[in-house]
Amino acid sequence: MSCPPCPHCQSEFVYQDQSLFICPECAHEWNPSEAEAEETVTVKDAHGTLLAEGDKVTMIKDLKVKGSSLVLKVGTKAVIKRLMNSKDHQLDCKVDGVGDMMVTAHFVKKA
Repeated sequence: MSCPPCPHCQSEFVYQDQSLFICPECAHEWNPSEAEAEETVTVKDAHGTLLAEGDKVTMIKDLKVKGSSLVLKVGTKAVIKRLMNSKDHQLDCKVDGVGDMMVTAHFVKKA
């Protein structure tokens, strides 16, 4: 059985000690079953619908873009590229007419 690479330093010299995997290069220890549970990120839109990568969403409020005079109007569509476990911006989206942008989940609804 081969061990997975270290999630911190990507070292291939990982060994298993009972239920833990240990990296000798960075001294990181992890339980693979707990690591899989932590990786799942659940993000809900303004109406409580679960969002996933690849979903299409629309803005439910006019949003000012920080650092510019641009405003995302109500109904602007976006495609979710990645979900993030972040306090402020949970969605990494490609917004129509604007480009890539981070958006807060409670300002969108699933299309």
